[in-house]
Amino acid sequence: MSDLATLAALAVSAFTSATLLPGTSEAALVALLALDEAVLWSAIAVATVANVVGSTVNWGVGRFLQRFREHPRFPVSPARWMKTEAAYRRWGVFSLLLSWTPIVGDPLTVVAGAMRTPILVFLPLVTLAKGARYLVVGGIAAGVF
Repeated sequence: MSDLATLAALAVSAFTSATLLPGTSEAALVALLALDEAVLWSAIAVATVANVVGSTVNWGVGRFLQRFREHPRFPVSPARWMKTEAAYRRWGVFSLLLSWTPIVGDPLTVVAGAMRTPILVFLPLVTLAKGARYLVVGGIAAGVF
């Protein structure tokens, strides 16, 4: 597989991993590095950017869907919505530093959009969180740390 195709496959994996779709970007990153199919820094950069783009899609979905929260078919009950909103207000935008975590991270980026977190606040925090995760995973896989 060519370097471009390898990195494109990693980008697809990282993108889907950041959305509510299933993905295994960490495993893809480790596999590419273990097979010596990608340069460490290129792979980390591609995975980070693609994952942040996926999180930004989540942010957009949250921003769009929140206007329908009073609709009877809205996927979150009004009580759960109020609880989620209160938690986000309590912890604030810095909770986005947890956007890298499994289970919690992806919905958190949707909530950030629904709570109308400015994109210029959202992007640096999510990029820092996602980039740090890939740096650690890639660094360990490549034997850097």
